[in-house]
Amino acid sequence: MTVTAPPVVPATGRNVSSDAGGSRVGRSGPVAWMVLPALVLFVVFGVVPLIGVVVLSFTQWDGLGPIHANGLANWRSVLSDPQTWHSVYVTFEIMILSWAVQTPMSLLLGTFLAGRQRYRAFLAVLYFIPLLLSSAAIAITYKALLDPNFGLGAGLHIGFLTQDWLGKSNLAIAVVIFIVSWQFIPFHSLIYQGGVRQIPTTMYEAASIDGAGRIRQFFSITIPQLKYTIITSSTLMVVGSLTFFDLIFVLTAGGPGDATRVLALDMYKRGFMSNQMGPASVIASIIVLLGLVLALLLRRLGGSTTASQQEGA
Repeated sequence: MTVTAPPVVPATGRNVSSDAGGSRVGRSGPVAWMVLPALVLFVVFGVVPLIGVVVLSFTQWDGLGPIHANGLANWRSVLSDPQTWHSVYVTFEIMILSWAVQTPMSLLLGTFLAGRQRYRAFLAVLYFIPLLLSSAAIAITYKALLDPNFGLGAGLHIGFLTQDWLGKSNLAIAVVIFIVSWQFIPFHSLIYQGGVRQIPTTMYEAASIDGAGRIRQFFSITIPQLKYTIITSSTLMVVGSLTFFDLIFVLTAGGPGDATRVLALDMYKRGFMSNQMGPASVIASIIVLLGLVLALLLRRLGGSTTASQQEGA
């Protein structure tokens, strides 16, 4: 009698796992080499200049002559200068007010542009035009339009527009906030448009079946689902407002008086107009620290991005 041996089942589990592990190890090499050029550029153009600015903040230099170390003298003089704290106040004033204007407008426009109607694609392109323009060109244009003697108000004989918009402190701040919002709302609208289109349509269909109208759907579905999109947009707004320079420099040059003298403009005036590179470097370091702190606070406010979320499901 012939006895047939049972078939041998190959131990594929161990081989598959080892092969998968080997493939993961093999793929990690090329990925690391692909990241290396970006890392080098970041170190050369980001980390090294930042270290240089921090070192320069502990020195005395006029921009041309020899550099002399002076310890904490620059930090003490800058932090005890009332002008510095006034610039901090103006910076945060523009930051908070521009955020309060941009966020609801961007959210509404982004939700509107997320529709599938054909004409909305044309409007999306039209709304995006301000972002394509130079900040300096925008400032020159608005400065000419708001001129009380030769601007738009004088030409159209509109009394409201013939005010001295850039000659009064409150009006100058309002003009800066308006122009900043007008320029950057299209960018944030694009962010919200992408976020809204990632929300599952089944959620809106279920809400419609339950009798919820568009307004109720907006507040109960759209805004909660855009939590992390709002955090991302707000981070870009807040951190970006710390670097407003060209628009304010061309539009008001920090005036009237020092009403619109933000930190970036204060840094420029100290460094390149007063030849005080040490104090200017201190202000640059303060701007970086404020940006990092605000970004971390907003990240903490948003919570962990690994939390359960239906956005993009």
